[in-house]
Amino acid sequence: MTVAAELTRFRALLATKLGWTFDNNDAPQLAEVLGRRSDQYGLGRAAYLDRLAANDWDIELTTLAEELTINETYFYRHGEQFRALAEIALPERIEARAAQRVLRMLSVGCSSGEEAFTLGIVARESRPDPDWIISVLGLDANPAVLRRAARGQFSAWSLRETPDGIRQRWFHPHEGGFELAAAIRSLVQFRQYNVTNDDEALWHADQYDVVFCRNLLMYLTPEVRASLVQRMTRALAPGGYLFLGHTDSLGSRPDGLEPQHTHQTFYYRRPPRGTAAPVAAGPQAGMVSAGPRPVPPPPAESGVHERAMRLLIDERFADALRIVEDEATDRPTPRDLLLRAVLLAHAGRIDDAEMVCRRLLDVDGLYADAHHQLAVCLEGGAAVDVAIGHYRLAAYLDPDFAMPRLRLGLLARRRGENRIAGPELDRALTLLRQERDERIALFGGGFGRIALTTLCRAELDACGAYR
Repeated sequence: MTVAAELTRFRALLATKLGWTFDNNDAPQLAEVLGRRSDQYGLGRAAYLDRLAANDWDIELTTLAEELTINETYFYRHGEQFRALAEIALPERIEARAAQRVLRMLSVGCSSGEEAFTLGIVARESRPDPDWIISVLGLDANPAVLRRAARGQFSAWSLRETPDGIRQRWFHPHEGGFELAAAIRSLVQFRQYNVTNDDEALWHADQYDVVFCRNLLMYLTPEVRASLVQRMTRALAPGGYLFLGHTDSLGSRPDGLEPQHTHQTFYYRRPPRGTAAPVAAGPQAGMVSAGPRPVPPPPAESGVHERAMRLLIDERFADALRIVEDEATDRPTPRDLLLRAVLLAHAGRIDDAEMVCRRLLDVDGLYADAHHQLAVCLEGGAAVDVAIGHYRLAAYLDPDFAMPRLRLGLLARRRGENRIAGPELDRALTLLRQERDERIALFGGGFGRIALTTLCRAELDACGAYR
């Protein structure tokens, strides 16, 4: 068996046994792990893979989980989500749970515990009075990081985004780092868990008020991803909240969940009982991504849009804008308004373009293309962080939309954040193959599909496999 064939089989076994997916950038690491683990047992690679394919080698799967997981985490990571938790989600759940006086939360892929403990801190500070019970469960496949989590001891680097008041109340110096107060540690439990496995008690229906599962879905196979999302949705209490990472998306019409947008972040809510749950569009209902929102065919037009689009493709922006403005109707379609915003931006009339985008979003806050174009307008000014938020929204709302992924990757590269840039550019590269021609023309900045793909590859190579 060739080395390439061995790696292909290794990847397939990891997908089957752990639900994890790896791309070509991961091949050197996988080859190194495969060689080291097979040598550990005095086996050839083929024999090791045969042994791994059996169903009774759990100890080795545990070791592989330790070897292959990435554990980049810290307290209050992506603080906008914890602000939404404290100011929106928990007040609602506290009101809903007034009779039981219990809050249950889950951290899936909790790594060394910083996320789960942050949930405990936020809930502890939000509870109305001391007799409320707070329960946080952290899940991870890697037992080594769970052992670190259970110790409750962290470096100053893990607290780099922690507000000063929180640090003073809940942490005390310990052996050159910090130890979390017992009052918070007592709220949180940890458990080793492989996401390929169902567990009736863990995923019992309607039990969790809040579930965090951030930056995990992107590493799972589509089948495992879909199954995990279905379990999390079912396990949320009616009115409960699901928070995903910025690299994960369920689309704008996920099955059984309502998208929420506050605090410059995106998250999901299971509708309370008595309200109609949204249903994912199209034949893939119930899958992880509901896909782009269905767009009704445009009404019969006078050809203005098509003529302006041809001029845009020819980079005759002023002529295209003149047609759009001179022949505008009293009731322009969203498609027409989006084109106008793009042309206004090309003409340097950024404030006017931004105003058109906001007008579109006032009518439909789930319009992914309008969020993207608004981000383009904001990116050129001083509001880069706000622009990033709108790019993320566009990517959340339409998981098949390549252009916001590309912009997020380029912005991260500009900041030297290769670990963020790499996955975004990788996803953009995949999506560019099927991106709609009209979107390439609208948002490609004059570059065609091939040029954008070349740019994406070059930037991805510069990331050095996300170094």
